Amino acid sequence: MKASVVEGYPKGNKMKILIEDVDASQVNALRRAIMSDVPKMAIDKVMFTLGVNQDNNRGEIFESVNALPDEVIAHRLAMIPIPTCPDNSIVSPFECMNCKDMGEEDRGCPMCQVLYTLNVQGPSADSDEPFHVVRAGDLTNVSDPTFDISEEMKSIPITYLAQGQFLEFIAFATLGRGRDHAKWSAASAVTFQPRQEAELKKPKKASIFFNLDLKTSDGRPIDAKLFSNKKCSDVSTVLDLEKAMHQVGHGTGRDGDFDDAIVFNKIDGSFVFSYETDGSLAPEAVFNIAIEELKTRFSDLGEDLGRAFA
Repeated sequence: MKASVVEGYPKGNKMKILIEDVDASQVNALRRAIMSDVPKMAIDKVMFTLGVNQDNNRGEIFESVNALPDEVIAHRLAMIPIPTCPDNSIVSPFECMNCKDMGEEDRGCPMCQVLYTLNVQGPSADSDEPFHVVRAGDLTNVSDPTFDISEEMKSIPITYLAQGQFLEFIAFATLGRGRDHAKWSAASAVTFQPRQEAELKKPKKASIFFNLDLKTSDGRPIDAKLFSNKKCSDVSTVLDLEKAMHQVGHGTGRDGDFDDAIVFNKIDGSFVFSYETDGSLAPEAVFNIAIEELKTRFSDLGEDLGRAFA
């Protein structure tokens, strides 16, 4: 297998990788590994404070009621991307030396969980604001600063509090894998497609397509200059051409005049692999961890088969 990052990527959390010298089954195994086997952090348990609080400074009473049920808030917390560092010493509770032999309710120590707290009140009675939006940035990490909520994720809304309401809880984040719950999936929209090469077969008839003033994703005009010796093999450009071809496809009224002036030819053993992380891990880290997971899995399988047939 040969893998190379497509030029221009990663774009934020989005990644495209050209994978060569493989077949579809091998690429699909990588796809499943990225979705299911890459470990990441996520909030797994929440302990809410219930009752009534009094603000001694303002003399106001606040109750632990708000617009959303606790179960919905807990689900939203679980889906907030928690920074995950592959080199950090944090381990899964099921692998933790201190907790692996304990019951589920008793598991949890500094080696296998990260602690967050939140204590937010709604607007005061004399405030002009009708409500206060509670966001991911309001979470306070009381463990390793490595796990502080990233700037780009701090604006994620959790719920809102009206006057006289408060929200207080302790949340515990643990390491898990996507095969157990979606909150532990490091990436989404994990897809792949055969790599193709665009061929300009009928330059004159292709003018109906070029005259539409379409552009590639990086702003270049879609015209005959994209082709060298009537062929275009740049991955990003070919993908842009595929999308743009809908403008001369069936149902547009242009397909007859266009007459398949540009065709796409598959390149055997070559695929364009795409995915987007949730921000917990860098796109490159997700790919590398998935590869290591596959290597470990097949090494273990080989050892098991060797013992079985010994």
